[in-house]
Amino acid sequence: ELQLVESGGGSVQAGGSLRLSCAASESVGCMAWFRQAPGKEREGVAVIDRAGGTNYASSVKGRFTVSIDNENETAHLQMNKLKPEDTSLYFCAANTEALPCRRDISFSYWGQGTQVTVSS
Repeated sequence: ELQLVESGGGSVQAGGSLRLSCAASESVGCMAWFRQAPGKEREGVAVIDRAGGTNYASSVKGRFTVSIDNENETAHLQMNKLKPEDTSLYFCAANTEALPCRRDISFSYWGQGTQVTVSS
């Protein structure tokens, strides 16, 4: 079964940057990043397809950038200008199908999550 392994979480002060990575064990068509803070609903942060098409949540647009390395089946989430409200557990998700590829679709595979903490 396809496995996703995230890395790159940690703690940073407001205004700082972090880069998350998600490595897939097999070829994927669509990869996404979600986040969920305690007591809050899960939020689709960004999604990317193999062609590089992207979509972002309005809360992160202009600050976060998602990219994909097709050769290594790895997606990255570059997070800049981090805010305390970005503090959350971040999950990588993927489908083997390339389409549809949107933040509101169902994903079959999920990573274990990596914590991002932003202090003020």
